[in-house]
Amino acid sequence: MIGIIIIGDEILSGRREDKHLVKAIELLKERGLRLSWARYVGDEPEHITAELRHALSGSDVVFSFGGIGATPDDHTRACAGAAWGRDLTLHPEARELILARSKAMAEKEGTPFLPDHPDTLRRLDMGRFPQGATIIPNPYNQIPGFSIESRVHFLPGFPVMAWPMMAWVLDELHADLHGQSQQVEHSVIVYAMAESVLTPMMVELEQRFAGVRVFSLPSVDHPVHGRHIELGVKGMAPEVGQAFEWMRAALVQIGASCGPIMVR
Repeated sequence: MIGIIIIGDEILSGRREDKHLVKAIELLKERGLRLSWARYVGDEPEHITAELRHALSGSDVVFSFGGIGATPDDHTRACAGAAWGRDLTLHPEARELILARSKAMAEKEGTPFLPDHPDTLRRLDMGRFPQGATIIPNPYNQIPGFSIESRVHFLPGFPVMAWPMMAWVLDELHADLHGQSQQVEHSVIVYAMAESVLTPMMVELEQRFAGVRVFSLPSVDHPVHGRHIELGVKGMAPEVGQAFEWMRAALVQIGASCGPIMVR
């Protein structure tokens, strides 16, 4: 399974809108994968550490977004170390990347590059990862993220950096997973019928077709279909197609009025 952790008070307070969830689903879907779970955490170190400890104790592939900078409200690197039981150390490759970035910035601004300048040293803090971590390249500004056990991955909160970094991780570290969770969905619009009437049929369907899941999405004021239920099944082909045909026949038997069919 694949999960994401999104960190930051600014998300929970509404000062910034989270865009990582939708994009993560998109990146996974492009590779025949799907998201199993998502969690939001504020900037409280104890809560971040607890979430990361849980992630590290399992077997899921996990992407953590945010909190790997070097300001006082960036706790993720330290929390990752605490959760993994490792001290933070300056990763040698991260050091070289950050110094190269700092030198390029100084040249662009026409100022001398000072490796021991306090600003440079603060930037180097962003390369302090739990001992044994590996880096994730950042094509935007070369300040890397990091991975623990090639399974739990730590990315910046900035979408322009995080999204290509997530794509790189999926393609370079988890290419073997591609296509393993390619799901299909078949659904149909059912007009003016209560979910309670449909529930026994839904239960029987899941009993008949192992691995297929049924879903029901009611709407009371749709501009086109009015009061209706989008009733469908999802899972792996060809089982989904077989389950959907069985469901359509069952809907006829209970006298349901049906509309358009959708395949995703």
